[in-house]
Amino acid sequence: MNKFTRVLVAALTATLAFSLGAPTASAATWSSSDRWGTWNNGGYIVRNNIWGNGAGPQSIWANSYSNWGVWANHPNTGGVKSYPHAGKALNKKLSAIGSLTSNFNVSVPGSGAYTTTYDIWANNNAYEVMIWVNRTGPVGAIGSKQGTFSVGGHTWDVYRGSNGANAVFSFLRTSNTSSGSVDLKAVMNWIRTRGWWGDVTVGEVQFGYEITSSSGGLNFTTNSYSVSGG
Repeated sequence: MNKFTRVLVAALTATLAFSLGAPTASAATWSSSDRWGTWNNGGYIVRNNIWGNGAGPQSIWANSYSNWGVWANHPNTGGVKSYPHAGKALNKKLSAIGSLTSNFNVSVPGSGAYTTTYDIWANNNAYEVMIWVNRTGPVGAIGSKQGTFSVGGHTWDVYRGSNGANAVFSFLRTSNTSSGSVDLKAVMNWIRTRGWWGDVTVGEVQFGYEITSSSGGLNFTTNSYSVSGG
């Protein structure tokens, strides 16, 4: 094999490896491997958001706020590495929100350690509501379990605690699902009836993948997603 042939083979191999790692990115409307890469579309912000320590490479792609995904290769170590997501800002009092529902449809890997989750922020990030619709691997919620409750169209194991910076309320679906609809207003009103918060100002509603590990490279795809009402 001459030098030219070796170079050509190496180039083709690299191209194939990239295409296998992130098959949709090359054809997407927008993509980024930047740690804080962001894209505005349709009133939402799509973020790569590699915020944790010890992270590996991660690439995000999007055709719209409703159809996007990531390829992530984070090492098999503890601690959340990233939360790629699509976020929609509300900035409204809870009592002023007439309704707030969300639909989702995702394709997620069967290995690694991650959650597919909503992240809702309130009162200038003093409160955080996490709504896990599926999870894989050694991942756990912050705080102590308060019980199992049905609200917002699903049954959840509910946890309450603090991460040291803000209060965290976590709703872990008792069985995994890759598609469905969640009544977010009902969940937030339920928190209020428990006395855990008052008539808070709801900041941003986010939906994505909180990834702890995805060694070897895994794909997470949002086939469709939307938030209605507000």
